[in-house]
Amino acid sequence: MQQFCKYLLVSPAVCCAMLFVNTAAFASEISSTSETNQPQILASPDTQTQITGQVTSVSQFSDVQPTDWAFQALQSLVERYGCIAGYPNSTYRGNRALTRYEFAAGLNACLDRVNELIATATGDLVTKQDLATLQKLQTDFSAELTTLRGRVDAVEGKSAELEAHQFSTTTKLNGEVVVAIASVVSGNTVNGQKVNQNTVLGDRVRLNLDTSFTGQDLLRTRLQATNLDPFSKTATFTPEGDFRFAGGNNSNGVVIDALLYQFPLGKKTGITLEANAGAIDDFTNTVNPYLDGDGGSGAFSHFGTRNPIYYLANGAGIGIKHEFSDKLELSLGYLGNDTANPQLGSGLFNGAYGAIAQLTVKPTNQITVGLTYLNAYKNTFFANGSGGSNNANNILENASSNSYGIEASFQPSSKFVIGGWAGLTKARILSNTPGDAEIWNYAVTLAFPDLGKAGNIGGIIVGMEPKVTSVSNSLSNAGINKDPDTSYHLEAFYQYKLTDNITITPGVVWLTSPDHDNNNDDIVIGALRTTFTF
Repeated sequence: MQQFCKYLLVSPAVCCAMLFVNTAAFASEISSTSETNQPQILASPDTQTQITGQVTSVSQFSDVQPTDWAFQALQSLVERYGCIAGYPNSTYRGNRALTRYEFAAGLNACLDRVNELIATATGDLVTKQDLATLQKLQTDFSAELTTLRGRVDAVEGKSAELEAHQFSTTTKLNGEVVVAIASVVSGNTVNGQKVNQNTVLGDRVRLNLDTSFTGQDLLRTRLQATNLDPFSKTATFTPEGDFRFAGGNNSNGVVIDALLYQFPLGKKTGITLEANAGAIDDFTNTVNPYLDGDGGSGAFSHFGTRNPIYYLANGAGIGIKHEFSDKLELSLGYLGNDTANPQLGSGLFNGAYGAIAQLTVKPTNQITVGLTYLNAYKNTFFANGSGGSNNANNILENASSNSYGIEASFQPSSKFVIGGWAGLTKARILSNTPGDAEIWNYAVTLAFPDLGKAGNIGGIIVGMEPKVTSVSNSLSNAGINKDPDTSYHLEAFYQYKLTDNITITPGVVWLTSPDHDNNNDDIVIGALRTTFTF
């Protein structure tokens, strides 16, 4: 190539074109030439940038100096022929490598420009020596040009076929399949019932149809099928330790699991309309990076995924997120559980609901803090998937509650995140025996991104699932008591990225004194989760 360029120095314009062009630009080159009659040399796809308009002076390139060996050639192409375009940051990037296809594409661009100049009676701008050289090169590389034209024709044919048979111009399909083997490996009795230790194989399949009408909005329709019941119903008989990917067993029948529409309201405000199966994380930062993966990734359990008080709001309603700055964010939301039922005690405002307000503060790039308030009516932890004791869920089933939470994460390096939360729920019983109860939960979490290799995640969660810590005398007299002891939740997992679309995650959950009762045997649950994404 060095000898070839030396030969071409009689025509610096052609040689400079050779050193600038790339393969992927050729199809766009031909198209833009036919539409604008002004060929441009395009940027390489690996730059992830777009070209700017035609430059008129070589001085517009910040990385080109008069001492550069090809300065005169580039100046000729810019100021004499007008077939060079630069990058948005005003650079030329003249040291990029050159392929024969790139040369052919650049040569074709300048040939088109020369032909245009001749056709418009400006042939005096092109010397006879230039034309002779161009004609010789066109003959020498006619085979490459013919090959490129054939490739472009094939691409255009395939593009036309795809456009004619595409599913939708506005909708994309993405999916997730979770297949898990799980079993209780230790523990005999809980609350007087024998623990089942049979190994099970279950799945959860989700297909998301994501539609955008403006490019900034999102209409998501999620189809889901699952066949795995939570262990609290079949094996352990306590909501503690239930897996996030289990629950809602419909024998793999397909249902609409989630239906929402998100759109911006101005530059800093986002609106989320939830029609079905709405959740707090659709519009609120749960401040649990790498561990909040909604079952398909991250933590195994409901408890390890996020602060349990978040589960007290779910269903249909509205969520609003406003960013005051990159350091302060406000989330507001209202979700009802039985909004489609017009009967008394149901509907959008008269049935069970949860309303949330949260300030999320990011004082630095490494620290995030959430301050959460949640008001709920007849909403339970377990029914909505977060664990806790049976006693805590039974109290909330007939109560109005106010919950207060603080969540925090600190990432001192790209390989380590420490976080955690604490939540207090104050419940007011609304039955024939009114009274008050307090329910606490807390956790410390550790996440290890890229553990072993890029894309892997290690996680550890240690904490106490929701526990009734105190009740008023009226409830005690009615036989509603606080939980007698304290159960601790210990969870660990390692998410291994097998390929870009497949992860394999072994994990274990250990519950001491399940259901906050020392009379119950410790339970150890093991699982192997495989997640496919596409």
